[in-house]
Amino acid sequence: MGGKDTDYSRLFVSVFLTFYLLSFQICSALYNITRSQALSHGQTLLSPGRIFELGFFTPNNSQNQYVGIWYSQISPRMVVWVANRENPITITDSLARLMISDDGNLKLVDGNQNSVWSTNVQVPSNSSAVVLLDGGNLVLKDGKSGVNLWQSFDHLGDTLLPGALVGFNVKTGEKEFLSSWKSESNPSPGNFTTELSQQRPPQIFVLFNGSSPIWRSGPWNRLRFTGMPRMGLSYRTVFDLVEDVEKGTTFLSLKNYNSSILSKMFVSSEGVMRLMSKEGQKDWYSICDSPSDQCEVYGACGPFGVCKISESDPICNCVKGFAPKSVEEWSKGNWTGGCVRETELLCEKSAISIASHKGNEDGFFKIEDIKLPDFYRYVEEYKDVYSCQKLCLNNCSCVAYAFVNGIGCLVWSESLIDIQVFSYGGEAIFVRLAHEDLVGRHASKKIIIAVSTVSSVATLSLVFFIGLYRWRTSQKRKAKSMKDFDFICSRSHHSGSSDQFSEQHDSSELPTFALNNILAATDYFNKTNKLGQGGFGPVFKGRLKDGTEIAVKRLSSSSGQGIQEFKNEVTLISKLQHRNLVRLIGCCVEKGEKILIYEFMPNKSLDYFLFDPRGRAQLDWATRFNIIHGVARGLVYLHRDSCLRVIHRDLKVSNILLDEKMNPKISDFGLARIFQGTLDLVNTHKIAGTLGYMSPEYAIGGIFSEKSDVFSFGVLILEIISGSKNTNFAQDDEHLSLIAYAWHLWSESKGLLDLVDKALGDSYSSAEVIRCVHVGLLCVQDHAVDRPTMPEVVLMLSNEAELPHPKQPPFTFQSLFGSESQLPSASKVSMNEATTSETEGQ
Repeated sequence: MGGKDTDYSRLFVSVFLTFYLLSFQICSALYNITRSQALSHGQTLLSPGRIFELGFFTPNNSQNQYVGIWYSQISPRMVVWVANRENPITITDSLARLMISDDGNLKLVDGNQNSVWSTNVQVPSNSSAVVLLDGGNLVLKDGKSGVNLWQSFDHLGDTLLPGALVGFNVKTGEKEFLSSWKSESNPSPGNFTTELSQQRPPQIFVLFNGSSPIWRSGPWNRLRFTGMPRMGLSYRTVFDLVEDVEKGTTFLSLKNYNSSILSKMFVSSEGVMRLMSKEGQKDWYSICDSPSDQCEVYGACGPFGVCKISESDPICNCVKGFAPKSVEEWSKGNWTGGCVRETELLCEKSAISIASHKGNEDGFFKIEDIKLPDFYRYVEEYKDVYSCQKLCLNNCSCVAYAFVNGIGCLVWSESLIDIQVFSYGGEAIFVRLAHEDLVGRHASKKIIIAVSTVSSVATLSLVFFIGLYRWRTSQKRKAKSMKDFDFICSRSHHSGSSDQFSEQHDSSELPTFALNNILAATDYFNKTNKLGQGGFGPVFKGRLKDGTEIAVKRLSSSSGQGIQEFKNEVTLISKLQHRNLVRLIGCCVEKGEKILIYEFMPNKSLDYFLFDPRGRAQLDWATRFNIIHGVARGLVYLHRDSCLRVIHRDLKVSNILLDEKMNPKISDFGLARIFQGTLDLVNTHKIAGTLGYMSPEYAIGGIFSEKSDVFSFGVLILEIISGSKNTNFAQDDEHLSLIAYAWHLWSESKGLLDLVDKALGDSYSSAEVIRCVHVGLLCVQDHAVDRPTMPEVVLMLSNEAELPHPKQPPFTFQSLFGSESQLPSASKVSMNEATTSETEGQ
C-alpha cells in the first residue's frame, strides 16, 4: 500500500506542477495593452492565433534590450520588427514597461519612467488599446470608434511581411522601405536599404547608404520582376504590385496564398535581400537570395559589359561591337570600367561621310535571356515592336530598345549597365551597332568586292539566262519538289508493319512506305475509307498488315497549294515529338504520289463532338478541361520546348484530334512556320488561316508571331466552354461573335456562367470555368503585347493566383474586312473538314 501511496503522491505533484506552469504561462501572456494593463518583463503580447508575439528581448552578444515582434513558438527566435531600434534599454533595467500613456499613445518607458519610444500620434481619447494581429501588425486602436490610429506596418524595419507595403507616393513624397540591422546583435538602422524605384515600370533596389546600388530586380512586367527568372518558375509569384496613377502611389507587397505557410522578405546586415518561407513544422528555407553570385552584383562588368557565370571563361564579356575600355584592367579581372564602342555609328558621322556610306545603315543586334540594363525609359504610346524599333532607329541617341511582354516599349539613351545573362527566363534587348560590327569588319569589305563582281557578271549574263529560265521553270519546280521529298523521306521502304517504326527514330530520316502497302492498307483508296476532303487532298483510313490503323493524307495532283503544305508538314512534324501533337509515322513519294501517313485518331476531331448536338453531350467538363490543358501544353512545346520554334498559324477546333482516351493532339501543320534565329515577328504578304481564329495583326497586316497562336487558343477556349462557333454565334437575337458575348458578360459583371454549354448541365466547376473564360479573354486581346505567352497560359490555368484584367478585345470580323460579303471564301484543307482562307496582303 505504501508503494501505491507514493505513486499517487507523485502523480498529484506532477499534475499540480503542470497546471501551475500552464496558469503561469497564461498569466504571462496578454492579448491587448490598455490603460490598466501594461506589458512588463517576462510578459508577451500574443496575436489571436498565437502566430506572433511581442515582448522584451536581447539580441545575441548584446548588452541592450529592445521591444520587438517575433514568430511565436518557433526556435530560434526570428525578430521581424523592433520598436526602439535606435534607443535601446540597458540589459539590467527590469522595470521598463510598454504602456498606454495619458495621451492615449503607446509608449515605452524605462525603469526611471523616462520615455524611450512612442507612437506619437493624435489620439481622440485616452481609451485606446493595442493589439497584435495574426499578420504580425501591431495596431493602436481608438477605444470608442475602433479606428486604427497607428500600425507597425507603416513603420517598417528590416522585414516585409504579407500585408505590409514597400513603395512611394510621388505626390506627398511618402516612401516606405526596408532598412537592415547594423549587425546581428544591433537592430539600429544599418548600411543597406531595400526600396522600390520611381521608374516606370518600377524595380526593386538594394542600396548601400541609400544611394549606391548593390542589386536590382529588373522592371516589373505585371506578373513578376523580369530580372528574377527564378520567380517565374511558378505563376504564383510572391509579389503583388499595385499602381494608382491618380493618387500617385506605387506599392509592393508579399502575397500569402496559404495560412499554413509563413513568408517574409528582409534585407540582411550584409546587404542581401532574402525571400524566405516556412511550411508547417519544416525549417525556414530561402526562396531567393539577391545578390547570390558575382554576376548579380550591380554593374559587375561595367558599361556595355555582359556578365555570365561560367566555370572556365571570365564572367565578363563585352557586347558585340564593343571592346574593353582598358585591356590591362580587363585582363586583371577588373571589369568595372566596362566597354566602349569599336565603330562610330553612321548616324553620328558628318553628312558627307553618311552619303559615302549609303546602304550601310546602323542596325540592331539581339541579345537574349538577359536582365534588362538599368536606366530604361518607358514609351507608352508605342504599342508594337516595329514602332518601338523605328523610334529608336530614328533617334541617334537611342542605343538600344526592347519590347517586353506585359510592359511594352523600353528604350535606352545612356550606357547599358548591369546586364546579366540567365540560363532561362530572361528578356531580349536590341543594341544599336554600326553596319561593320553587325556583319563583321572583314566580311564587310569582302561583300563590297563580291557585290561589284557579281553585278558585272550578272549584267552580261542576264539576257542569255532569262529565256532559258522561263523555259525550264516549270520542269525545275517539279524536280525540286520530288528531290526535297526524297531528301526528307528515308529511301529504305517500309514493309507496312508498325513494328519497324520507333518513336525514337532519326527525325531526319522519316520512314518511307511503299505505295503498294498504302494501296493495300486503304483498299486502293476506297471511298468507304475516306475520312475527309480538303484543299490538300483526300484523307483515308487505312490498316497495315500488322493491324495498326493509320490515317493516310494523299496530295491531290491538282493542288498547287497542297505541294507546299506537304513539304511543310514533312519538314516540321517529322522533327516534333510530343504527346499532344499528332504523330507522323512516315511518307510515300512514288509514281507521282505524295502521301503522309499519320497515327489514326479513333475519335476523329474535336469539332465532330463539340458542334454536334448529340456529340457534345459526350464531352463532360473534365474532358473539356483536359483538352484545354493538353492543347496549351502542345503549344508550349511548339513555341519554346522543341528543337524548332514553330508557329502553327491554323489552330482551331477541327485541327484538334482526339485519341481513344479523348486526349487532344494538334494536327495539320501545312501552314506552320519556323521562326529562324532571333526573329520574334514575321511579316507575310500571303495571309493563310481560318477566319474567326486569326489575330487582328495577322488578318490585317500579315504579321504573325507566337501571340498569333495565343489568340487562336483564346478563341478555342471560349468555343470549348460554350459549344458554339465564334463566327456563327447569336444570342438574344443579337448577332455578336462569341468573343463579344464573353466580353459582354465579363464587363457587365453579369452571369459569366451563362456562356457555359447547356449540355454540361450543372456538372462543372464554376471556378475552373470562370478562370478559363478569364484566360481566354486575356488571350484574345487586341494588341499582341497584352496577350500572355503560352508558358504563362499553362501556369494561369494550373494555379489560383490573381490574373490581370483583360482589355476589350476585337469583336467582329466585319471590323477587319468591312462586311461579311467581303470575307475571303473558305476551302476545306484537312481530314476534319477544317477551313483555310487566304488573303493577299497589301
